[in-house]
Amino acid sequence: MTAPDVVLRVDDLTVAYGRHRALEHVSFSVRRGELAAVIGPNGAGKSTMFRALSGIVKYSGNVELCGVHCHHRRDRLVCAYIPQRSDIDLDFPITVDQLVLSGRRRFLRLGQRPGPAHRGAARDALARVGLADLGARPLAQLSGGQAQRAFLARALAQEADLILLDEALSGVDQPGVDGMLDLFSQLCANGATMLVATHDLALARRRFTRCIAINRQVIADGAPAEALDDRALEATFGSGSYRSAVA
Repeated sequence: MTAPDVVLRVDDLTVAYGRHRALEHVSFSVRRGELAAVIGPNGAGKSTMFRALSGIVKYSGNVELCGVHCHHRRDRLVCAYIPQRSDIDLDFPITVDQLVLSGRRRFLRLGQRPGPAHRGAARDALARVGLADLGARPLAQLSGGQAQRAFLARALAQEADLILLDEALSGVDQPGVDGMLDLFSQLCANGATMLVATHDLALARRRFTRCIAINRQVIADGAPAEALDDRALEATFGSGSYRSAVA
C-alpha cells in the first residue's frame, strides 16, 4: 500500500468519556476507492470513531487524512461525516439546494458568498444522487432515503475524499437500500472512499468487499469471509447474539 493510495490512516486511536473508554488502540488504513462496512453492536464505538475521525470528539492517537496529520478542523475538510438520522434535525428550515450548497463552504473565504461555479457544483452533486428535481423542496419533506441522498450530495459538493456514513441505510426500504449501495459503489469506482456503519451483517456480507468489526477495539478487518466468520462475530457481539442478524 503506497502512501498516495492511503486516504485514511488511524494509529492507536483512543477515546475516553471520563473513566469509560469508548475506543481503545484502534488502528487501520483505508485506500482510495474502498467501500468498507464498519460493524459492531450498540455501544461498540462506531459512532464515536466517526466523530473522532471528524474532529468532533477529543481523542488520543493519530489520524491522518490524505497524508496530513490532523490537528485542527481545517485539516479535516477532505472528510465528510453523515451522522445517524436521529442526530440530524430534519425539521431545520432549509431547502435541499441550500443544504447541498453548504458543502461548498470549504472553498469560500470568510464572508464570501457562493457564486455560479459553486451553485453549479451543488446542482451536479444533486444530479449524481438522483435528486436533481428536488432542490427547491424543504428538507423536512424528503423521505428517509431521499434525505440520506441529500446529505450525500452535500458531501459530494464538498469534494470529500473520505465519506463517513453512520447507519445511513437504517429505516430505508429494500429498494432504497439497493439503490444507495449501487450509488456508493459507483462513487467509489470514481475515486471516493467510504466507511459505512451498519448493523445488517447479511448486507455487509453481500454488498461489501471489506468489513471492519469493532467493539471498542478492532476485532477483525478484512474480506467478509474473514471478518464475519463465527469466531470473529462471537468476539465482536458475544456468543450467539449475532445469529439473528446474519440469518
